[in-house]
Amino acid sequence: MGYESDTVYPLRLWECQAIAPFSLESFNNGDYFEAQHALIDAGNITKVLYPNDNHEKGKTLRLMQQYFHSAASVRDILRRHQEAGFTLADLPKQETIQLNDTHPTIAIPELMRILIDEKGLTWDDAWAISSKTFAYTNHTLLPEALETWPESLIQRLLPRHMEIIFEINHRFLQEVRKMWPGDGEKQAKLSIIEEGFHRMVRMANLCVVGSYAVNGVAALHSELVKKDLFPEFHEMYPTRLHNVTNGITPRRWLKFCNPGLSNLITDKIGSEWPLKLEQLSGIAKYATDAKFQKEFMAVKKQNKQRLADWVKENMGIELDTNAIFDVMIKRLHEYKRQHLDLLHILSLYHRILNEPGFECTPRVCFFGSKAAPGYHLAKEIIFAINKIADKINNDPRIGNKLKVVFIPDYRVSMAEMLIPAADVSQQISLAGKEASGTGNMKMALNGALTIGTMDGANVEIREEVGDENIYIFGLDVEGVKAAKAAGYNPYDYYNSDSLLKASMDLLTGEEFTPGQPGLLRATFDSLLDGGDPYLCLADFASYVKAHEEMGKQYQDQAGWAKKAILNTALVGKFTSDRSIRDYVNNIWKLEAVSR
Repeated sequence: MGYESDTVYPLRLWECQAIAPFSLESFNNGDYFEAQHALIDAGNITKVLYPNDNHEKGKTLRLMQQYFHSAASVRDILRRHQEAGFTLADLPKQETIQLNDTHPTIAIPELMRILIDEKGLTWDDAWAISSKTFAYTNHTLLPEALETWPESLIQRLLPRHMEIIFEINHRFLQEVRKMWPGDGEKQAKLSIIEEGFHRMVRMANLCVVGSYAVNGVAALHSELVKKDLFPEFHEMYPTRLHNVTNGITPRRWLKFCNPGLSNLITDKIGSEWPLKLEQLSGIAKYATDAKFQKEFMAVKKQNKQRLADWVKENMGIELDTNAIFDVMIKRLHEYKRQHLDLLHILSLYHRILNEPGFECTPRVCFFGSKAAPGYHLAKEIIFAINKIADKINNDPRIGNKLKVVFIPDYRVSMAEMLIPAADVSQQISLAGKEASGTGNMKMALNGALTIGTMDGANVEIREEVGDENIYIFGLDVEGVKAAKAAGYNPYDYYNSDSLLKASMDLLTGEEFTPGQPGLLRATFDSLLDGGDPYLCLADFASYVKAHEEMGKQYQDQAGWAKKAILNTALVGKFTSDRSIRDYVNNIWKLEAVSR
């Protein structure tokens, strides 16, 4: 259902059920497990998505899940299309199937299978329909997140689909040979089938070949998709790659979750802004108004108190709401660099205890994260954060200067409490790795100041709010490439920066794990012997400096209020309404109808 709209859209949620859920014969023979085997197998398809896939059973279940949801959706789309009286040839005129990353890629051969095997179309007619029906949104540049499936697994589970993929690839490679005759390297790189001891199916390549439009989700990301990820595809199909910067819904991420700020804004600029977020710029003129600043910061204080009350009740930790509420909420992954945030916390801990003249603006560092089930180092980082938090929060020498809170079971309802309370938004991924991010948009909209790298949508947030209202640090994309090309060695930074060394060394002893030295060593080792693949140590000094500047600014509450108000006022671009309009105008080419 839309907001202030009479239009309702269908949402399909698929459930897998067994045809024969219970075998009375097996039960009567005493095989009680086998009696319900079909019920259990069917339930596994839709009960828990994204099973751990670092073993064969997990891989098989994940592919089964992807096929089940894709096939059900394609079948439903075709059913509704034909019941509405449209022909199959008209499918691209009436429908777009937007592939959200590579997870539903199997829908491409599934539609081809239906059109050829069930509807009796020729290959050329089926491809003319299919290739104009699919569009693909790429959400990542990380190689490990661009799905590849063993050819043998698809062959075993979906043999007809594998035949169709082979044929798509055969015809596509003929195009490649025409464009680059005799260039075997180009063919090998662009092929949907990756050759090797175990041949793999590259789902991202299949998406690009089988779609009429491909888009990234932030301006920087989309440029990197063209330049680094798919440069040859861009050369082959120069009009196929686009950008649609992500957006967030202001109805949930301001109006609903932050009623105090919403009411304050409505009092100043009227009630249309949730549908026309660009109107928020109207509050920019109040950024230096002392009365409005006090009202704005009073709302922030109330939101901080609400979060502090929850933490006290559920975690038993007392928080000072006068402290900076420094928030990092996102999936736990090395490229997002929660461990860089942790190194900064360790540096504050070290300096508070060892530098008598060190002035630390009191702060509470919040983490909200979950790790993929098979991601061992991510879980080690979560373990380290919690162990360090236990010590810091109960060390009388630290007092209220520093607290660390790892929110358990991070979820949307917790985000709705954390985001309005955030003073600082941590967006510190290695430049070139984050496609966009939306937490950065949500917190800026609620008056948090971003500390971040020139990555993802941070670049565009900086353009909107201005250099003086954001804290940018670290290497940019070109700097990262140069550092790696020069043979990046983390030991160079570890040995030359005494604060970094002292902070990291805290991970190797028993400071945070009494009687169990080395329990936190996995994080330390990943940064040195593991080669620090996401350049945390290269960006550490710049990150510390940005935090120092931010801490000093927070002591000037009027200056801070001005920056916070301007962040709220100037991020109207990042509404999901604008994102969807970009899809409508640039990808789907739809015409508006009256409500």
